[in-house]
Amino acid sequence: MNPTFPTRLVIASRESRLAMWQAEHVRDRLLALYPQCDVQILGMTTRGDQILDRTLSKVGGKGLFVKELEVAMSEGRADLAVHSLKDVPMELPDGFSLAAVLEREDPRDAFVSNDHATLASLPPGAVVGTSSLRRQAMIAARFPWLVIKPLRGNLDTRLGKLDRGEYAAIILAAAGLKRLGLPQRIRELISPEHSLPAPGQGAMTIEIRGDRTELMQWLAPLNHFASAQAVTAERTLSKAFGGSCQIPLAAFATVDGDRMAMRAMVATPDGTRVATASATGPVAAPDALGLEIAQALRAQDAAGILAACLADAAAQDAADA
Repeated sequence: MNPTFPTRLVIASRESRLAMWQAEHVRDRLLALYPQCDVQILGMTTRGDQILDRTLSKVGGKGLFVKELEVAMSEGRADLAVHSLKDVPMELPDGFSLAAVLEREDPRDAFVSNDHATLASLPPGAVVGTSSLRRQAMIAARFPWLVIKPLRGNLDTRLGKLDRGEYAAIILAAAGLKRLGLPQRIRELISPEHSLPAPGQGAMTIEIRGDRTELMQWLAPLNHFASAQAVTAERTLSKAFGGSCQIPLAAFATVDGDRMAMRAMVATPDGTRVATASATGPVAAPDALGLEIAQALRAQDAAGILAACLADAAAQDAADA
């Protein structure tokens, strides 16, 4: 075997069914590239998987899903970790890098219900489950007569709560349902015009230690250029506003040839205050596009909207204490 090719790689992954599907997908892609390599998966339970009685915005945010995997890489027990990109904090810890973004799946939100065909058909007072402040804000803005309640847990846990009648409907990422072979559970794919996706939604990424330059080269063939540029623009926009789970923020970029278009939104959780902006730019300059849209949102008092979000979150935390 060529000595410049890997002989053994260990992938760290959360143990949920969707996370393991993603890790297995990357394993299979690596085996196709390096058939003589021994590729193993190290399944792990993260703190984000263990805390199910509170929303992410109240218990530490997205990093709860990746910390244990990063520890495994730091200790040499794993070489790489596979994540849903929307679960990855906007600022990585020192010493870590994103090595590749795989081709994006469907980025849209999915309406899932056993009794109703569309979000618009839900009757007043119907309970909709989501723990995403972004989804909450957009549902509240369009359908203020619906009741939105928190929904935590992995995809199977969320579907189980729906099937037990705890919710009339739930909103999930379409990508996860499609990857697990459950497209039949989707009653409606919600257009980005009505539910703008979260930054990175539908994309998978591979994280490695920053000093593993040889690993960066081995993983380079898995990087999908258009997807990587689009999510870079989205994450740059999110980072400009702190990238917190306490902020209802959406950003979605699309690539057409050498041009990229992006729309973004920030809102209060109740949907009463919303700022939106859009712009286009060269696909080669995703950071510039993200910063341009951030500035356009600031011109619409995005800072005031986000301050109101953080104040509401602090007041709720005090009430729950």
